[in-house]
Amino acid sequence: MEDFKYLGTNLTYQNSIYVEINRRLKSGNSCYNSVQKFLSSSLLSINLKIKIYRTIILPVGLYGCETWLITLREERRLKVSENRVLRRIFGPKRDEVTVEWRKLHNEELYDLYCSPDICSGIKSRGMRWPCSTCGGEERRIQGFGGETWGTWKTQT
Repeated sequence: MEDFKYLGTNLTYQNSIYVEINRRLKSGNSCYNSVQKFLSSSLLSINLKIKIYRTIILPVGLYGCETWLITLREERRLKVSENRVLRRIFGPKRDEVTVEWRKLHNEELYDLYCSPDICSGIKSRGMRWPCSTCGGEERRIQGFGGETWGTWKTQT
C-alpha cells in the first residue's frame, strides 16, 4: 500500500507531505470558489470578508497542518494561495502616478491584513501540537544523534 487516509489526512509510504498539501490546497480552493461572490461583493465590509476567510477557507486549507514540515516550495505555494484570496478581499488599488487600477503588491496585502501570514500560522500551530500531548512536565525534542533541538514546558 503506497498511501492511505487516516483521520482525514493522507499518509504516504515515503512520508511525503507534498500530496497532503496539494489535497488541502484543492480543498481550500473549492471552499474559496464557493464564497468568491461574497469576497468580491461591495456590500460586505472588509472586516466581514476577513472573518469569512479566517472561519471558512483557512480551517479547510490548514486541516492537519500541525504535522507538516513545509519546505520553501510548499511555503511559496501556500503564500500564493493566500495572496489570491486577500487580493479578492481588498480589491485593486488606484495608482496615483499613472491613475490606473492595479493589483496590490504582497507587502501592501500584508500591511492591510494585519495578521501573520499563512506560513507563520502553520509554524506556530506546529509548535503548540507537541505541548498538548505531554503530561505537564518539561519535554525535549532530540535529534537522531542525541542533540537537543528544543525544550518546552507544558501548561497545566
